Amino acid sequence: MERRETQYLRKDLSISENIIKLRKKADMKQKDVAIQLQLMGIKMSRSHFSGIEVGRLNISVGALVALKTIFKCEYADFFEGLDEKLLELREKLEE
Repeated sequence: MERRETQYLRKDLSISENIIKLRKKADMKQKDVAIQLQLMGIKMSRSHFSGIEVGRLNISVGALVALKTIFKCEYADFFEGLDEKLLELREKLEE
């Protein structure tokens, strides 16, 4: 009898939660952020930014650099907590 291996689809680590926290900390709406990005030369609609926040779309490096300026934060703020999430994913895979 042939043994079937189960394949698991693993969602990659996402900075979307941190982007939401930083946006709220800056007291901005998605529309406000999209406008600021556009003023900085980054073509992005509110709906595209929303897609980034929900993890459906990836963010470009240029947009990330612009968000650092808009949110007045450090790059590390975008990646906060991802080490712990990676450990949790590894533990789940080992179960």
